[in-house]
Amino acid sequence: MNDKRQLILAIETSCDETAAAVIQNGVEIESNVVSSQIESHKRFGGVVPEIASRHHVEQITLVVEEALRQAKITFNEVDAVAVTEGPGLVGALLIGVNAAKALAFAHGKPVVGVHHIAGHIYANRLVKEMEFPLLSLVVSGGHTELVYMPEHGTFQVIGETRDDAAGEAYDKVARTLNLPYPGGPHIDRLAHEGSPSYSLPRAWLEEGSYDFSFSGLKSAVINTIHNAKQKGEEINPQDMAASFQQSVIDVLVTKTIRAAEEYNVKQVLLAGGVAANKGLRTELEKAFSALENVQLIIPPLSLCTDNAAMIGAAGSIQLEKGRLSTMALNANPGLDLEC
Repeated sequence: MNDKRQLILAIETSCDETAAAVIQNGVEIESNVVSSQIESHKRFGGVVPEIASRHHVEQITLVVEEALRQAKITFNEVDAVAVTEGPGLVGALLIGVNAAKALAFAHGKPVVGVHHIAGHIYANRLVKEMEFPLLSLVVSGGHTELVYMPEHGTFQVIGETRDDAAGEAYDKVARTLNLPYPGGPHIDRLAHEGSPSYSLPRAWLEEGSYDFSFSGLKSAVINTIHNAKQKGEEINPQDMAASFQQSVIDVLVTKTIRAAEEYNVKQVLLAGGVAANKGLRTELEKAFSALENVQLIIPPLSLCTDNAAMIGAAGSIQLEKGRLSTMALNANPGLDLEC
């Protein structure tokens, strides 16, 4: 990278956070503004796409202006506008994409479309410089993947969820336990108060597979709870949460360790909203402390959930590689990470 500082204005609106950030040279956060909608969606037990889109419309200009203000720069100093192109809710994505294109067009700046999961992975670069080859465990509400990266901007998905993502399973189990939305943090909290005393399955799939499956586990939890209710028996929510979480973490950690060894990587990065889970963070740290020559990177909680700083970090690499978008850029809810 040359001596000239590179400033990217980044925008993220893939789900229920309206976010904007300014990132310098791909690694330094000058500002990172997030407007959350959790309170608006909580009463529905999940994200309502139409409500999410309306909130984005209301907040997008405000968060962009605040990001520039906190970074103490004007738009003239921005080198490019990076924005989440997909995957995500199509209506939500459209707000961010159109805002980014309008800003880029008005100020004569290039626009860079960024994959949401690439953003989560590159959140780790805001903590420590990446060393290749590396492996990233991506765990979020909609994704559970193992991604191998031989170099910057190149992604190879070696394992992915075949049904429910881990975060999705967390929310559904939480709902069955009558816990509020979002369920993940509540399951994590309860798990630390209980013990894994319920016998629940682990889906290892066929030998050698790095894919994941949590649908059977989720169904086993729901069936255990319903059967207990029919018999008039009490379910200990703390123990059930601990049992469920232990099953999820066992599979995630075991497969990540095996993949790290097979692919002979230098780093393993944790990424995605479920990366904020204390149980997962602790077990990964324990497992990788025994491995020499493999460095585990876990981002701070503020960079685990959706934010625009991570989009700016990923967008910086796109810009350096000349992978610019045109004004034909559109929301792509099914965008492939490997394309």
